[in-house]
Amino acid sequence: MPVPPVLRAEWIKIRTLRPLLGSLCAVLLATTAFSGLAANGADDSDPLFSAFLGVSFGQIAAVAFGATAVSAEFRGGALRLTLSAVPDRLRWYAAKVTAIALPVLAVGLVTGLVTLVLGRFLLGADRPAWSDGLRGALGCGVYLTLMALFAAGCAAVLRSGTATLGVLIPFLLIVSFVIGDMSGSVADVLPDRAGQVVLHTSWDGLLGPWSGLAVTAAWAGAALVAGAWCVRRRDA
Repeated sequence: MPVPPVLRAEWIKIRTLRPLLGSLCAVLLATTAFSGLAANGADDSDPLFSAFLGVSFGQIAAVAFGATAVSAEFRGGALRLTLSAVPDRLRWYAAKVTAIALPVLAVGLVTGLVTLVLGRFLLGADRPAWSDGLRGALGCGVYLTLMALFAAGCAAVLRSGTATLGVLIPFLLIVSFVIGDMSGSVADVLPDRAGQVVLHTSWDGLLGPWSGLAVTAAWAGAALVAGAWCVRRRDA
């Protein structure tokens, strides 16, 4: 089967599963809501991060979207049915990854722009400059997409949404914060810490905005490659 019909089929799966649509909506709502709350009580030390602080919560919804979209294939023999229509496993996997990435990127970019406008309004005189803000909005969309793909790759390896979320959510909410102050060390290259550098006005660690996103992309790429290997080698 050619790629376009496979991609269309994967998109139909995503838009007909309410939990996935709910996760996409939660990316926007969680990011803007928590960013707005943070901006109300923020100081002016880093106005850009004050405007985008809610991304730390929105990324949980993005991770849930990526993990659920893949793990749904491993329930009730759905993957066997899919592979009977698309025997080329890597073609199906590529279509699945693309069907995950595109809507998250679209929602992430909208989220970034809405969050920027809201943050500039709430921060008043302390608002970030448009140049920094637009970089943050673009980085927000790219970062959320990469985290969704990272979760998708992990779900293809673990074959369980529950297991994937059970590993990634504590990692993002606890582990990263515990070692987050160790600047210049392993903390700088954690996927969330590296990717969120783009949301800061200035940075003191090893990475800059785009090199930080590149590190997050490397994490996502490694997870997707591992997922592709498992999809190809394991029984459906």
